[in-house]
Amino acid sequence: MADLDALKQKYSSVLELIKKQNVRLDHLHVQDDKLFMQGAAPSEDIKNNVWNQIKTVDASYSDLTCDLSVDSSLPQPAPEEAPAPEAAAPQGTTYTVEPGDSLWKIAAKFLGNGALYPQIIAANPDTLKDEHTVIHPGDVLNIPSA
Repeated sequence: MADLDALKQKYSSVLELIKKQNVRLDHLHVQDDKLFMQGAAPSEDIKNNVWNQIKTVDASYSDLTCDLSVDSSLPQPAPEEAPAPEAAAPQGTTYTVEPGDSLWKIAAKFLGNGALYPQIIAANPDTLKDEHTVIHPGDVLNIPSA
């Protein structure tokens, strides 16, 4: 039997995004050994952002069922302030990708938070274009200092 708390922890970044983007979550429970999420997003873009975050956590999302519709009557989230431009990434370390790794897992291990994976992308501009870039075992990545 799948553990609700463990699945909520695994997909915590998705749940945080849902909260920040004013997605209405009508159901969140375990069904058929999968985390079941059902609700509505204020726009198609926000719905797609949620799906992109799901795929960042687990590209196969084999332990998740997500049913989101679009409800334009929901309030749009407040616009976020643009992040300040970053200086060149500080020297960190390198890491060789192992089977089962994801940018999220690597960021969690080295930076203390999986949501910081964009810092790894920024530190590897020649090899990582965005969060959809596939990494393979044996790839060597620059890891910025935490």
